[in-house]
Amino acid sequence: WLLDPERKIGAVGARISRWITHHGLALNVNTDLRDFGLIVPCGLVGKGVTSLAKELDTQLDFQQVKREFATHFARLFQRELLWTDQIT
Repeated sequence: WLLDPERKIGAVGARISRWITHHGLALNVNTDLRDFGLIVPCGLVGKGVTSLAKELDTQLDFQQVKREFATHFARLFQRELLWTDQIT
């Protein structure tokens, strides 16, 4: 979340179905935000949606953002990052 005004830059989700846990994480990098005007993201009325590109006023190298995010995420949770180019 970014504040003033409040706007969402990513999401974390979890679901349990038939004893299987599904989870995911999304970060808006160079996302086209126009379609978010057609929905209420995550049911949060009156909250905006943004992206890194919009906030930084420049398009970003998605692969670089992905690598940096994964590196920081692994460090934060004290995990070894086993990198593969097959990660989407």
